[in-house]
Amino acid sequence: MLCQFTVKNFRCFRDEMTLDMQATSIKDSDMGLIIDNDGEKFLPLAVIYGPNGGGKSTVLLSLYSLLLKIMRPVCVLRCENKDCTNRSFCQERAVNIPVEPFAFDAKSPNLPIEFELFFRSATKEYHYQLEIKNNKIIYEALSHKRLRGGRYSTVFVRRGHKIELRGTVKSYDVSDISDTLSLLSYFMITHSRNAIMKDIFKWLETGIDFQNFDKFLDGIRYDDNYVDKPLILSMLKEMDIDINDYRYEESDNSFEVFTSHKINGQEYELPLTHESGGSIKIFALLPYIIESLKYGGTLVIDELDAKIHPYLLEYIIDIYKDPKKNKNGAQLIFTSHDISTMNQNCFRRDEIWYVAKSEDGASKLYSLVELARNDAVYNKQYLEGKYGACPYLKRIINWEENR
Repeated sequence: MLCQFTVKNFRCFRDEMTLDMQATSIKDSDMGLIIDNDGEKFLPLAVIYGPNGGGKSTVLLSLYSLLLKIMRPVCVLRCENKDCTNRSFCQERAVNIPVEPFAFDAKSPNLPIEFELFFRSATKEYHYQLEIKNNKIIYEALSHKRLRGGRYSTVFVRRGHKIELRGTVKSYDVSDISDTLSLLSYFMITHSRNAIMKDIFKWLETGIDFQNFDKFLDGIRYDDNYVDKPLILSMLKEMDIDINDYRYEESDNSFEVFTSHKINGQEYELPLTHESGGSIKIFALLPYIIESLKYGGTLVIDELDAKIHPYLLEYIIDIYKDPKKNKNGAQLIFTSHDISTMNQNCFRRDEIWYVAKSEDGASKLYSLVELARNDAVYNKQYLEGKYGACPYLKRIINWEENR
């Protein structure tokens, strides 16, 4: 479970930005909140609104970049050793994304990029900090605590070349670590059987997933042995998408999916690529939704609403809000432009976030809980500009002169 994420001096975010998944003490409905073993309450949903170019995607990218900084060396090594069970997944995580500071002033490019992450496994809460400057680690720290009444215990603290180790990692040799490699990555590579490293690795690999759907389907989730096929078909039927079956065909290291349609009692088959863009996206999205619900994972999606009807978007939101369907504490974090779902029926105020860019080029992330009462008409007031983060269209072009 993702608890809280903070970043500073990353691309358009010059100042500290925090996305908090802990539920606040407000009068909004508690239905659907995730209550962990220690009684702490967390949000199943977070949606981020804002104008194009405002920084919505960068919120997600900053989190992805942190996890990529940790996981990339581990995934590369696993693929090189040919002991990886999912090479396409590892190779995707192995893509290098530059970690860049805020560029629109003279000071920020010379300052470190700062990350802070709180997350929970089944038994522990972890607190991880990382500061990077010119791709070099200048500060790193990891601590953890038990969920039931525990205090944080330090695992390691790294300040430049000075490293302090405690607990189960105290005797480990770190004399050969590179200044560009995170200590967490190093331990997951060299001491993968350590209980803490194993627990963190499991969460990083399977507890959080990022999707943007610029790429096509992952064939692994559509082959003949995919156990969740009946559930996919049931959800497609619930959403009134006219696909009553599908099959998977693989040849020469490529694959194709064919969908089946029943019209007037007759079966017809089409390549999935012939379906509408919205149907393809829903079809591609459902396995990831199902897996997050089954295992209590955090699913992060950029522009979830693109190509999807508002009713279908609300259907997806309702799944994560429904404790009968979301039994394992799954979370959905996404960016959106669809304001039809910006209301009390879909979200609590602390689940709605806005990103706005100031005149100096720096973006800010803030929550609706800071701005509105729970009886406000959120989407109407957003369009009226009361919350900011809404594009203001300046009508300055004389179109008569541009014929």
